[in-house]
Amino acid sequence: MKLIIQIPCFNEENTLKQTIDDLPAAIDGVDKVEYLIINDGSTDRTVALARELGVQHIISFPNNRGLARGFMAGINECLKLGADVIVNTDGDNQYKGAYIEKLIRPILNGEADVVVGDRQIDQIEHFNFAKKKLQKMGSWVVRQASGCSVIDTTSGFRAYSRDAAMRLNVVSEYSYTLETLIDSGRKKMAIHCVPVQVNEPTRKSRLFNSALVYINKSAATIIRTYTMYKPLKVFLSLSFVSLLIGIIIGIRYLYFLFSGQGAGNVQSLILASILVIVSFQLAVFGMLADAISANRKISDELLYRLKRLEYNKSD
Repeated sequence: MKLIIQIPCFNEENTLKQTIDDLPAAIDGVDKVEYLIINDGSTDRTVALARELGVQHIISFPNNRGLARGFMAGINECLKLGADVIVNTDGDNQYKGAYIEKLIRPILNGEADVVVGDRQIDQIEHFNFAKKKLQKMGSWVVRQASGCSVIDTTSGFRAYSRDAAMRLNVVSEYSYTLETLIDSGRKKMAIHCVPVQVNEPTRKSRLFNSALVYINKSAATIIRTYTMYKPLKVFLSLSFVSLLIGIIIGIRYLYFLFSGQGAGNVQSLILASILVIVSFQLAVFGMLADAISANRKISDELLYRLKRLEYNKSD
């Protein structure tokens, strides 16, 4: 049983030693524990320091490509290296390494495919009231979209079984946390969460500059990902809303028409007609998108089988 702990890094020279020192060197039930650094275009001594600290594997991007791409690059490299379990943590020492054993235990016991570390948002003192509420609201939305019961959906402290890692596909260039959960939930993977604790912050978040940016990007990711998996439901819902509004406006026009005031409300008839046409078009788009979604499922399965061949480890 081989565990690889991957750490996406972008200029983490000041915190990497703390992070590595905090990681477990051995875990009961695991034969090998190795570390992988994903250097996302760092311009400081992150890579040199990683080598000095004895990190076994390092992959580097020549420029910063973002958290989502770094995450997937790490996952693919871990699979190539023969990892049976993959843990993702942060290079800023946000997550306590002592909880890694607890994080992977459901996978080792065959109870889960994916395990997410629940940071217990309410207990994090350096999170202000607004951030706690935003995190909770976002997590609730993701639970509805994914069908899973994960409490802390934005936590990047996660463990994946080898098979679950092979099934991961990330389209977003912003962050992997929300998309991978919706993806895993819709693929009916067994997703568990375990309570963990976090360290005091060592720097400000680089993922977003403000709460508004975070909300906009997260909402776009959730909507796009959910639409990819449930396009017919999304488009038919929009079609129904458009049709309903069109009917209401049409009835309003008929009321004025039979009251002898139809000539002054022709614009209502035009608007009602447009909304009914739009409703029909949305329904057609939904059927087309549903067909595309079916092809995507086939593509995902083919990609999974190709990965099994590429990363063959007597699966």
